[in-house]
Amino acid sequence: MDDLPKKAPRNAAVARPALSPARRDSIRAYLLSWYRHGHRDLPWRKPDDPYATWISEIMLQQTRVETVKDYFRRFMARFPTPTALAQANLDDVLFHWSGLGYYARARNLHAAACEIVARYDGHFPRDPDAVRGLPGIGPYTAGAILSLAFRQRAALVDGNVIRVLSRLFAIGEPVESAAVKRRHWELAEELVPPSSATAPHDSQNDPGDFNQGLMELGATVCLPKNPTCLVCPLFALCQGRRLGDPEQFPAKKRERQVPVIQMVTLLVRHKAQVLLTRRPPMGLWGGLWEPPTGDLVEGETQRDALLRLAKDRLGLALDRRTASLEALPPFDHRLTHRHIQFSPYRLLLRAARPPPLRLDGGYQEARWIDPAAPAALGLSAWVSTLLASQLNPGSIR
Repeated sequence: MDDLPKKAPRNAAVARPALSPARRDSIRAYLLSWYRHGHRDLPWRKPDDPYATWISEIMLQQTRVETVKDYFRRFMARFPTPTALAQANLDDVLFHWSGLGYYARARNLHAAACEIVARYDGHFPRDPDAVRGLPGIGPYTAGAILSLAFRQRAALVDGNVIRVLSRLFAIGEPVESAAVKRRHWELAEELVPPSSATAPHDSQNDPGDFNQGLMELGATVCLPKNPTCLVCPLFALCQGRRLGDPEQFPAKKRERQVPVIQMVTLLVRHKAQVLLTRRPPMGLWGGLWEPPTGDLVEGETQRDALLRLAKDRLGLALDRRTASLEALPPFDHRLTHRHIQFSPYRLLLRAARPPPLRLDGGYQEARWIDPAAPAALGLSAWVSTLLASQLNPGSIR
């Protein structure tokens, strides 16, 4: 252990933690042995299956493992191969993603599956450049697919890996720094074992098991708070533990103020049906269906915003003879980078038939649905909650 620094470097972006061949080999050996002697039984841990690896890694971005398990099983049952995913329409894909959030992930999965079918005859490509060129696949996901499924020597860095490496090498600079991010990638690339496609899975040359071990260690032992250092396989090698306070690594991120956005949404009802409109394909909730919704302009009353929304985006001119407006309980919806406060209203149309619509302002399609038996459409979590409230009044909180 002589290559361990005696104190944390002042500038981790400049001071490179020493990594001798002996220390590197020790980290590999201890971590591989620990991982192979017991790890979580996760439904996507299928050896040599690039499709399952790809789907799971995309789902796990910004999403808890326990949440992903059921989504993964349902998604794989409906779309068991890249070809099945490519042949499905986007509405079906978004429907099976509904509630998982970050819907650009689902759109990219569908686009990438279409490319896999068109360019690679439905077989997931093994070439690193081909993998990295697929829509929605960045360096981390590419590293996961190449190492876990194809056992190629490829590094990966996610939040768990950052935490393990930061503590192992006492990297004290903020992770937001480009230089520090680069250093984590350099360390991950130095540590991952060489590729050996013909070696057995219990050999020392298994990049996939090593990378899974890094992620598993961060998820189950090297926790953000109260890490269980005494059972860590890298206990004797960890500089953060040696300095006495591993929780100081990595440095805490600077808190960003989350903006609060006021929105109005119009639940248009005609008899037993509710109107849903489809958002444009890009941007927040891209391609999903929702009741007509818009921002509340500063200084504008909610009623004025609703009238503007109905006129400008639906082509509806409302008056008391043809419709009635009723306020519903407001509710909040929190996203990573914004806090949305919804003011929903129910608009009851009295005409014998639904009026013709003139969609504008980004909406591309409109459908009348029965909230008691909704079609297989992609709905965000807040829309599902709002529709459920029409069947169970008072369910919105």
